[in-house]
Amino acid sequence: MNLQNWHDFFKVLKRAGYQSGKLISSEMAIVYTYAMWLIGKMDYCVDPYYLREVMARWFFMVALKGRYTGSPESRMEQDLALLRAIDTAEGFVKVLDQQINAIFTRDYWEVTLPNELETAAARSTGQFAFYAALCLLDANVLYSKMKVSELLDPTIKSKKKALERHHLFPRRYLQKIGTSVKHLINQTANYALVEWSDNIAISDKAPKDYVPQIEAKFTGEELQKMYTLHALPERWYEMEYTTFLNERRKLMADIIRRGFMKLKENI
Repeated sequence: MNLQNWHDFFKVLKRAGYQSGKLISSEMAIVYTYAMWLIGKMDYCVDPYYLREVMARWFFMVALKGRYTGSPESRMEQDLALLRAIDTAEGFVKVLDQQINAIFTRDYWEVTLPNELETAAARSTGQFAFYAALCLLDANVLYSKMKVSELLDPTIKSKKKALERHHLFPRRYLQKIGTSVKHLINQTANYALVEWSDNIAISDKAPKDYVPQIEAKFTGEELQKMYTLHALPERWYEMEYTTFLNERRKLMADIIRRGFMKLKENI
């Protein structure tokens, strides 16, 4: 129960791109990752730098896959069993990376994850991983000069949240054109993080009406970077809605992959 250990562990979460507790859908993910971090530090004496790096990769996987959401005690027992024959720091790191690589396959990034992103869950692990990836990739907020990581900083306090989830295709607009099913309107792929003042200004306008006005404030190079990092298809605001959702899910999955790869750069 050393408080210093707890504070040191928080650096793992930030290294993984999870800058705020609001991006973490399960407290169990934190508790069991902390237990694994302590085992690596105390039992295997893993170098602090390498421990933080492997545990950041581990947490990214745990948070995205909801590894400790259902039957967490059984899942943790299985993970601990993998370590029973290990007696070195190198072995500890290798076992965790083997588990991560077994899950994050090419098929996972290209097929499974885009399908998992087809959800309207308010606390989608895929959506949170996408925001974490934006932090890892040092992305600006969509249509803003501010960084996502800066505005997700939990030390920022105000009456209105610095960032808000915004429907790229506004709810009332979709209802006007005949799309009334909440599951379709609130798809993960229809959300983006914007500054709250922008969210108010956008209201219920059609994307083709509000987007060109906003984009006029930015250079072509800035817009290209935003489109890439925010997983937006070219001229997305003119696309048919379901086509937009399908295309953006694929792009979002790739940005999540790119964010995770940032955690592997120094392996």
